[in-house]
Amino acid sequence: MTPEQNDILCRVEGDAPMGRLMRQHWFPACMIEEVAEPDCTPLRVRLLGENMVVFRDSSGRIGVLDEQCPHRRASLAFGRNEECGLRCLYHGWKFDVDGNAVDMSSEPVDARLRATMKTKAYPSVEAGGFVWVWMGDPANATSFDPPNWCAAPDSKIAIVKMHGACNWAQVLEGSIDSAHSSSLHSSNMPTAEAVSGSTATDTAWLRPTADKAPRLEVQQTTFGFRYVALRKPIVDADKQDYARQTIFVAPYTVHIPPNDQYNLSQMLVPIDDVNTMFYWVAWHPTKGISTEDWRRFCGAEIGKDVHPVTFEKVRNLQNNYLQDRDLMKSGDFTGIYGIPAQDMAMWESMGAIADRSDDKLGSSDKAIFTFRTQMYRAAQAVQRGEPAIGTVEPRVPHAKLESFEGMIPKGVDWRTINVSDEEVVISAERVAQKADGAEGAAD
Repeated sequence: MTPEQNDILCRVEGDAPMGRLMRQHWFPACMIEEVAEPDCTPLRVRLLGENMVVFRDSSGRIGVLDEQCPHRRASLAFGRNEECGLRCLYHGWKFDVDGNAVDMSSEPVDARLRATMKTKAYPSVEAGGFVWVWMGDPANATSFDPPNWCAAPDSKIAIVKMHGACNWAQVLEGSIDSAHSSSLHSSNMPTAEAVSGSTATDTAWLRPTADKAPRLEVQQTTFGFRYVALRKPIVDADKQDYARQTIFVAPYTVHIPPNDQYNLSQMLVPIDDVNTMFYWVAWHPTKGISTEDWRRFCGAEIGKDVHPVTFEKVRNLQNNYLQDRDLMKSGDFTGIYGIPAQDMAMWESMGAIADRSDDKLGSSDKAIFTFRTQMYRAAQAVQRGEPAIGTVEPRVPHAKLESFEGMIPKGVDWRTINVSDEEVVISAERVAQKADGAEGAAD
């Protein structure tokens, strides 16, 4: 990629094409647990370079407002959340969840300004453990399309949240990179002959393969793409392959292969051009893992591994992620505790925005190449005034998209496995047909 192409892929602030693309999708603003109680402390949130404040009013309704008070631009994050509104401390102006000014104590009771004053309010929805916001034109807001984990009870959804000090695209590329798990996370995902698929224990996910060089096959769809990493298993390698399928749902969601106890989904959400919020959801309709155990396993306990409110890491680039070289000598591959921190060490060490112009991609990078090409072209399309990827028919409901892992017999097409709706295949065929006709048109 040229530096100019890299900017189109990565930058989201202001009028950047990728930011305009993303504003045609719903975004997770925060976890519900962060604003759980009526009249709770207002929460400062930043998405796509925009600052907002999230609060729950006295009636339990969620409000998402522009952080700056429209009067003199003081921050509403310091405001009083009381009596069904958020009151600015500076002059006492108060706004409800819809952005209406319900009190302007510094203005005369008959002031004309009282009747017309509003602040920017973002449409919002609560679902699946998150507060979601629409950042585009409210008049064009689409119906909220719930992700697959919304089908699970709240008690079966566990969420890790962690701040990443780098651009969203390099974080997402890590999520869709199946090959790195065999090296970077090899101490957390060790080989075990006695298992037939990914098997979760309290401390590790056991794998039925020692193959570090998977064969990748990719299928593009209207929602993004899905791909499989095929590895040679320990048992009956001449009869079967160990398959791990990953799904990319544009623009920021990845469903990675599950284990025998819970499904795994990630959202790599741009805070701005050079910061990302990393969410990792473990979920299952009946089994699952508790929030406490999930955060402990990931090394992401609030107050211990990540700071409250900001979710900035205790293990970070400045302290080398507390890497333990003695632990490495005794057998641990990275010396860094927790899968997310191991990933962050790689992502953040690339720089705030990775320079992709000198990358030397290999056969294990097919998904990376597909992501870069697909999203670059999707941003170009938005720049030309076309709809964003994933917003046109045929649309596949997000709830129908689930990854899988396990053994498949030699000769069986992975594309036919775990397809819950024929639209997934249909949409892939239409993407292929469109790509055949437009291959020469892309820059």
